[in-house]
Amino acid sequence: MTASPGAANWIKLLTLGVIWGASFMAVTVALEGFAPMTIAALRISSAALCLLALVYAMGIGLPSIRDRQGRIIWACAAGMGFFTNALPFSLLSWGQTYVASGFAGVCMAVVPLFVLPLAHILVPGDRMTLRRTLSFLIGFAGVVVLIGLEAFRSAGSDFESLARLACLGASLCYAIGSILTRLCPQVNLLSLSAAALCCGAVMIVPTALWREGVPQAWPSSDAILAVAYLGLMPTALAQVLLVQVARSAGPAFLSTVNYQVPVWSVFFGALILDETLPPQLFAALALILGGLLLSRAPAHRQRP
Repeated sequence: MTASPGAANWIKLLTLGVIWGASFMAVTVALEGFAPMTIAALRISSAALCLLALVYAMGIGLPSIRDRQGRIIWACAAGMGFFTNALPFSLLSWGQTYVASGFAGVCMAVVPLFVLPLAHILVPGDRMTLRRTLSFLIGFAGVVVLIGLEAFRSAGSDFESLARLACLGASLCYAIGSILTRLCPQVNLLSLSAAALCCGAVMIVPTALWREGVPQAWPSSDAILAVAYLGLMPTALAQVLLVQVARSAGPAFLSTVNYQVPVWSVFFGALILDETLPPQLFAALALILGGLLLSRAPAHRQRP
């Protein structure tokens, strides 16, 4: 892993922010025809099928499990499927039943704060410095400005405290997943992405069937198209991109995408769903981008 992430990783990071930001709009449409856990199961399983078809069409296939390294790779893939797909989707689906959605959005900005100490301990080269810590706090402040302090107001439900812990737990899951991605042994990235999604699908589909059962009514065409988008873009394509960025630039750099997602979600909500554009958006955007730039600015070196 080089000291600078490079232009390609910056482009991938921006792309991840855009497609993940648009996923909130797609979920809103999908909820008109599907239950929350069913949406999660459909998007993960459809993404797994897409990547499976791709890796076998290209003659790559899934990682081998015959040798010790192959079993380690599959263990990492299972961890990625669990921590980046199945568990956080389940926690957020349950958590947002009892807390304001804005609180869940703020929690996603906590991912870099979880990644920082984990990467410091587990990933060589991702050291925790004062400048990097300050940049993360600036970016997090931008997300709080965007969402607004009203996101932390009580919703008056009995399970609200546990639900807030569930949302924070989802952020921790994403942080752990990015660390596992970085620590996985060398393997074809498409193959690893497909394996991770397959593991996630095996975990989430039975859970969704147990909690919500099979949909009884045929959903609208808009809901079906929204689920198709969720499977292809923010799940399948995003899985490939996040693996590439985490492996080449590190989990700390990848985690900064969580500062962009709320900004893009607001833009798409205003553009497509006619939602009101909050007046604090541009101040929040300045803080978020400032934190991103500060976190990746090259450190000044002393002359010998």
